[in-house]
Amino acid sequence: MDREGFVKLSVIGIGLVVLSFFVRGFSQLALGRDVAEMLQAPFAVAGFCIVVYLFIRATLDFAGIWEVENGEA
Repeated sequence: MDREGFVKLSVIGIGLVVLSFFVRGFSQLALGRDVAEMLQAPFAVAGFCIVVYLFIRATLDFAGIWEVENGEA
């Protein structure tokens, strides 16, 4: 993974977490609280997992164990 891919993946992860809040808010208005939480969960879990993976990857890069390559530009 290069740095450009790292940034893209971080935007996707944070975007999924933010999307989960919107899904919960709008679906809670129409469908109720329990259904809204079930609809929100996949987006929140996926975004959280991506952010945790990126945190671990950045920590390993800082330690020099698993480097994130620089782009060819």
